[in-house]
Amino acid sequence: MELSAPPGHDWPTFDAGWVWLCGAGPGDPGLLTLHALNALRQADVVVYDALVQEAILDWAPQAEHIYAGKRGGKPSPLQRDISLRLVQLAREGKRVLRLKGGDPFVFGRGGEEAQTLVQHDIPIRIIPGISAGIGGLAYAGIPVTHRDVNQSVTFVTGHDQSGNTPSSLDWQAISKGSQVLVIYMGMKHIAQIREHLLAAGRSPSEPCAVVTTATTEHQQVLETTLETIVDDIAQANLAPPAIICIGQAVLMRQVLDWQSLAAGNPARNLDPLGRDSGDAESA
Repeated sequence: MELSAPPGHDWPTFDAGWVWLCGAGPGDPGLLTLHALNALRQADVVVYDALVQEAILDWAPQAEHIYAGKRGGKPSPLQRDISLRLVQLAREGKRVLRLKGGDPFVFGRGGEEAQTLVQHDIPIRIIPGISAGIGGLAYAGIPVTHRDVNQSVTFVTGHDQSGNTPSSLDWQAISKGSQVLVIYMGMKHIAQIREHLLAAGRSPSEPCAVVTTATTEHQQVLETTLETIVDDIAQANLAPPAIICIGQAVLMRQVLDWQSLAAGNPARNLDPLGRDSGDAESA
């Protein structure tokens, strides 16, 4: 597919020796930003993550494509080696596009890579992307904020640098302080996360959703509860990458599952929050 940036804008020039750290969005190539497309059109090298779709790379046919994906439980390059490879390529005079799934600064280690580049005097540009914790849930029909549901949302990573559940997280504070939780990379440790949340006072009946390979044709959505989420994930045979949402916002999927509506299916519940008649109009 031939795409070009629209006229009438001063699109930045990708100079030799620069590294642009760019978010590729949650999966659907159509969720790229125009700045991302502009970068793809100019790059000499694209260093891309595991979650970047092949169709996105097709927009940079002139560039060398270097895979640098990191997937849990599989052999992966070390983060330091990836960062130093970016330094090396830039010093060779290449226009280096570091393409990362979602947003590079949201649990994407883009900050670490940018820091290494700056420390080695490599000029950088940051191009944000749509994070899976927002865009992926939107594709599932789940708004991370809804005026009748929540005035707060907390984004949490399911594992730390060691691959374990983050020991630095205050689960009591998180559970009490945020009505909706969005957990990245939480599938591996969902049993531990569930126990932390229940111990912190979250209700066993609290609605949960697990969205895998979000925004792609392979997207799957599991609606469950905190009490049964572990068994339900196993029974559904779901696999990462996944976004997990915990909170009443999950109920909004009963009326906002727009992909199902587009396929001709009716909404399951026009008022999943159980409000009195007229509340939506008067709010």
